[in-house]
Amino acid sequence: MTTTTPAAVADLDLARALTLVERSVVLRLGEALKAEGGTLEEWRVLSFLGDGEGHAMTEIAEFALLSAPTLTKVVDRMVSLNLVLRRVDDQDRRRVLVFASERGNEALTRWTAAVEQEQEGIVSAVGAEETALLRALLQRASRRLV
Repeated sequence: MTTTTPAAVADLDLARALTLVERSVVLRLGEALKAEGGTLEEWRVLSFLGDGEGHAMTEIAEFALLSAPTLTKVVDRMVSLNLVLRRVDDQDRRRVLVFASERGNEALTRWTAAVEQEQEGIVSAVGAEETALLRALLQRASRRLV
């Protein structure tokens, strides 16, 4: 029995059901971003840096849901693409802060538009009420399981 049939999905345990939905959403967002020259990880990093403030790698990793080694690779690639800049923290010379570059802010605008458009498609496919309910339930579960 495959796990993609409606009956099989209905019988999935919670973890598998969540994983299937997460993979579908990530795939759709990833494809939309790829068409604009970005990745989901890069968009998440720039989304966090879009406030114009510099942030430490640990903060970015937590927001972007990436391990420290993976984030380092992503940021290295983004530096080479001139999407972000690294600077020594003026307050604590031991810390390095990451900032979005002008090119990074331009990419963020394009990528956010692509993500928002794809999210509209997801909401359309799932239903607005169901999406709002799912988001509320997932946020509540996330707070309780931390």
